[in-house]
Amino acid sequence: MSSVADRLDVIDTCTRMAWYIDSGAWEALAEVFSEEIRLDYTSLNGGEPAVLNRKELIGAWSGLLGSFTTTQHLLSNYLVDVEGDTAVATAMFQATHRMPNEHGGPLWTLGGRYRFDLARTGEGWRINGVEMTATWADGNQHLLARAAEAQSERG
Repeated sequence: MSSVADRLDVIDTCTRMAWYIDSGAWEALAEVFSEEIRLDYTSLNGGEPAVLNRKELIGAWSGLLGSFTTTQHLLSNYLVDVEGDTAVATAMFQATHRMPNEHGGPLWTLGGRYRFDLARTGEGWRINGVEMTATWADGNQHLLARAAEAQSERG
């Protein structure tokens, strides 16, 4: 049986991920991840899940998501299961991305659910797996490609 404190700490860790991304607090984002993270965004991008180290993941996200004027990732309806030193948290999400442009609307909003796998460390709970399942989208889906272009132009 998990303690209420464990469950709250797991939720806090996952919420910090979204908060740090939207705040552009890329260095602080390292505090929520293990050294290696299994990342699965195949519901959005196809392909296969990947395993990245923390530095690679934060570099990729800061480049891509940093290309937007702003983002807002809302997480809700958490379910948390703790088994000893591991935990699984699932949450519903809505992520809005803003990038004014000349060819279409400035907003792209994506909704669905996240599954976070976490491990307890000496520094607290750390995320070692993220699976995003997109179930709906609205707005200008081309903004993601424009953000990727802007990221590659910056090098």
